[in-house]
Amino acid sequence: MNESRYRGRFAPSPTGPLHFGSLVTAVASFLEARSHHGTWLVRIEDLDPLRESPEATRQILASLDAHGLHSDEPVRFQSERHTHYQKLIDQLLDQGRAYRCACSRKELREHGGRHPAHCRDGHANPGDQPFAVRFALHDEHSVWQDQLLGPQSQTVHAELDDPVILRKEGFYAYQLAVVADDIDQDITHVVRGSDLLDMTAQQQQIDRALGAHPPHWMHIPVILNEQGQKLSKQNHAPALDDALAQDNLEQALAALGQDMSRLSGAPDIDTLLERAAADWAPERIHLTAR
Repeated sequence: MNESRYRGRFAPSPTGPLHFGSLVTAVASFLEARSHHGTWLVRIEDLDPLRESPEATRQILASLDAHGLHSDEPVRFQSERHTHYQKLIDQLLDQGRAYRCACSRKELREHGGRHPAHCRDGHANPGDQPFAVRFALHDEHSVWQDQLLGPQSQTVHAELDDPVILRKEGFYAYQLAVVADDIDQDITHVVRGSDLLDMTAQQQQIDRALGAHPPHWMHIPVILNEQGQKLSKQNHAPALDDALAQDNLEQALAALGQDMSRLSGAPDIDTLLERAAADWAPERIHLTAR
């Protein structure tokens, strides 16, 4: 790996303020980039206006700044990228790598995941019905090396696993947008929560369909609450207290299994992050720990 070409990112969805689980992921991605003398970017994945708010975006960016996690390039907002996403969808449709689908979830369930209107064949005519656009996967047993978890493999099935890339409501879907922006921003390495691991094989196919090489992946354990659930906004994870930023960072580093003997007691946030980057050892992350 050419360390000067390392480009990583942190890409939260603005459905609420930053919480501790998101901070752990942000710190891991930031330190992985810094330890390779690379570039670290922040991208706001604001694709769903029904669930997101400008206030949440402001809160997330303020929290990142308070914790010393500053993007090396201007923050990207996916809500400003619709024209690009539509261009890619049109390209995939023209190439036969995507298709229009008006099937409801109930219809797909009743047919074992198959499309009763044979949408993949291009014969379906949604007419005035709302329709989604799906990416047309091919059957594949995908194998790759995760930089933390080691060898990984996933099997994806054409038609049954085809992901939505444009929702019926007209919103661009995560599976397309995340790949499109990783390509456009030349992201070489992705550090993210292990809850997204199952999406990797699908995203790698989309990468290749768009003429790109997939990034290197590192999936870290998600932080769980006392009920054993993923710490998330949906599970009412409390917002970070930005006034306690240094304490929050130390707790995040401890959750990542880092050696706190040199990190605790740093005089300020910048020094703490510099020391943490110099000592960064992802192999210390406890794969079975909360």
